[in-house]
Amino acid sequence: MLPGVLASKVGGGTVSVVRLNGIIASASGPVPRSVINLQAVESALVRAFEAENAVAVALVINSPGGSPTQSQLVADRIRGLAAEHELPVLAFCEDVAASGGYWLACAADEIFACPTSLVGSIGVVSGGFGLTGLIERFGIERRLHTAGANKARLDPFQPEKPEDVEWLLGMQGELHELFIEWVRSRREGLDESADLFTGEVWTGRRALELGLIDGIGSPHEILSQRYPDAEPVGVEPRKPLLARLGVGVLGGVPGLGASSLDPAAAVVGALEFLEQRAHWSRFGL
Repeated sequence: MLPGVLASKVGGGTVSVVRLNGIIASASGPVPRSVINLQAVESALVRAFEAENAVAVALVINSPGGSPTQSQLVADRIRGLAAEHELPVLAFCEDVAASGGYWLACAADEIFACPTSLVGSIGVVSGGFGLTGLIERFGIERRLHTAGANKARLDPFQPEKPEDVEWLLGMQGELHELFIEWVRSRREGLDESADLFTGEVWTGRRALELGLIDGIGSPHEILSQRYPDAEPVGVEPRKPLLARLGVGVLGGVPGLGASSLDPAAAVVGALEFLEQRAHWSRFGL
């Protein structure tokens, strides 16, 4: 817990509860997927902090991480709203608050988790596929024209170059340092003798010992203790216009969303599913 955390307001009121669930990625369309980014969650955050008689804001986090930039944008927005409205922020880790998910948790004044939650993964990862053998097998000719020697780094259809890998590792190292700086700025009492910044992930119980969280407990348990007279109220983001109208992204069929009869929609859905599964599977989920 940070020093000087805002004192809890007493008596009645409500606790705004905002769920941050899914991978952290930039917005991809007018109808929301199960992703976290500033565009998707800002309306919920603003409504949570501006709620009448709010005494605190609780963030329920279940995320394996994703985009460093979106993680920072959402976290900065949380801190800005907390300072503006002088409300304490409590984060609750569910199945996993790892990598960017832990970045978001650190935006809170206090962090709680279940003993079985997976917490941490303070590191940077990127991945892709090498498809040079695949296109040769099917007789596909790759045509790529660039202006700038470094414009096509790590192209999956070309052999991997050592200099490109070196560049990527340097970029990851810089992002890692920014992640570490953020955690250290938000968390006191870290066990610096442990390898906290290797990308390792820990159970909630171990995370408490290492100083990565402040306590063990569920939202219901902790909020009923801290704010016994306050009512927890879930706050949802405002749905985009197309989602409210029930109009499909590709098919344009009211009430059906992206029609299962649309081959393009099926491909997009399959790719999104695989992308999300890859993030979650790193934590056995």
